[in-house]
Amino acid sequence: MQSLAMIENWPVPTAAAAVVTSDGTLLGTHGPTAHRFPLASVTKPLAAYAALVAYEEGAVELDEPAGPEGSTVRHLLAHTSGLAFDEHRVTAPPGTRRLYSNAGFEVLGDHIAKATEIPFPEYVRQAVLDPLGMTSTTLEGSPAKDGVSTVDDLVRFAAEVQAPRLLDPRTVLEAQTVVHPGLKGVLPGYGHQNPNDWGLGFEIRDSKSPHWTGLSSSPTTFGHFGQSGTFLWIDPAAGAACVALTDRAFGPWAAEVWTPFTDAVLAELGASR
Repeated sequence: MQSLAMIENWPVPTAAAAVVTSDGTLLGTHGPTAHRFPLASVTKPLAAYAALVAYEEGAVELDEPAGPEGSTVRHLLAHTSGLAFDEHRVTAPPGTRRLYSNAGFEVLGDHIAKATEIPFPEYVRQAVLDPLGMTSTTLEGSPAKDGVSTVDDLVRFAAEVQAPRLLDPRTVLEAQTVVHPGLKGVLPGYGHQNPNDWGLGFEIRDSKSPHWTGLSSSPTTFGHFGQSGTFLWIDPAAGAACVALTDRAFGPWAAEVWTPFTDAVLAELGASR
């Protein structure tokens, strides 16, 4: 795909990108796709997928208590537990506000580790990474932000989410469906959004503006971006997913280049149909 070459003009030391369709076809790559990049918050979808495996295995229930009083596994996955961004401090009653929370994902990891009697990084490896052949991906530390991976590995994950083998497709559909519709909140780096819609570990585009995906991205687009200059989006309307990893911290540069890049990718996908 010619559009992927746009990453050569990004103001970053290193970048790699790829597009994979819903049937698992790799449409194109650009850059060092085997290079390991810190994922920052693109770690969260991997952690969420492992949590959903734990749910399907019967180790946890989505609506069992977890985190602050009144909070559940579902609240933690959907950033509605009331926990603060990076502190284990309650700032709102569960289910009333969309408070993006690294702390919430750390509590989630601890909860699943206790339920499965397996350290959460090891559970992620056994439940998601190994079955998908993601041999270059590691999670050592916070399930909110400490993953390291490659474009090659995340393409495998993006293909899985589009055509699930590890999970029942109905579970994955629930993960990309809004939990607690209508809640306001701040999308880090993009300001207040009303509503600020999320599923189970995945952010949902809907009508958010500004946003890190494209102006032409469908409202059903879901995924995540990271403060290390990384993103993964899946656009069901386009029948494809895109991964882009860099080694420069998120900032105004990303807001400037990511949207036209995604629009170019979607235009090329549309033209190829």
